[in-house]
Amino acid sequence: MTYQTIRWEINDGIATLTLNRPDKLNALSNKMTEEILEILPKVQEDDNIKVMIITGAGSSFCSGADIKERFFQKIEMKKKGEMWDELLHGFTEKCCQHMSKITKPVIGALNGMAFGFGATFALCCDIRIASEDLKIGYGFVRMGVIPEFGSSYFLPRLLGIAKACELVFTGKTLDAREALQIGLVNQVVPAESLMETANKLASNLAKSPPISMQLAKQLLYQGLNTELNTQLRLEAMALDACRGSMDHEEAANAFLEKRKPNFKGK
Repeated sequence: MTYQTIRWEINDGIATLTLNRPDKLNALSNKMTEEILEILPKVQEDDNIKVMIITGAGSSFCSGADIKERFFQKIEMKKKGEMWDELLHGFTEKCCQHMSKITKPVIGALNGMAFGFGATFALCCDIRIASEDLKIGYGFVRMGVIPEFGSSYFLPRLLGIAKACELVFTGKTLDAREALQIGLVNQVVPAESLMETANKLASNLAKSPPISMQLAKQLLYQGLNTELNTQLRLEAMALDACRGSMDHEEAANAFLEKRKPNFKGK
């Protein structure tokens, strides 16, 4: 299917979602919200997809929301007493919920600018790789709004409450090295190597047993909000499921036979 504001590709188990409005620095438009909401459920549903990469076309990951379309239009409609389209108004919640349901690894390949929605969308990725030219910031308060798209949930858990407050209250812009230093991104690479690095990591992850990979991701995120005894029980249940899988047997045999395993996701 052809999309107007995104590119969607699947190769060798790796799905790549590219925000594709390079002339607008990939600013989030109404059409882009529709197309993103159409794509995200497919990630979890398609067993051929093992890993997803999210990136931006051209020189920017995402410069934020399209101010003219996403904000001024809403303000004018509110003044006229008109209703804001639920699909668009509920995008933040729906998109974040879809992302949270993806049990497969999600890699953010962050290039150029990542502001507003771009900075928050990146937080929904499990691993973030930044190009050396990355500039990222959460300047919501300065725009007279509050941090959205789950950023008030993700930032304190990722960086700690004090650093999250600093970034949100000041709206300061971080460069790639600063983002790496505080743990906002996992790795910084030259701009020309960004997609090569992301694809290399994705290819490596795609070769892992899908059952154990997905259960491991679920457990890690569950552990952020679960007390220890409950988490230990969840681990025991997940481990039991893994031990009964064909992939675990294949991994053990491959280790003993000194060969590469061939996982089937069963």
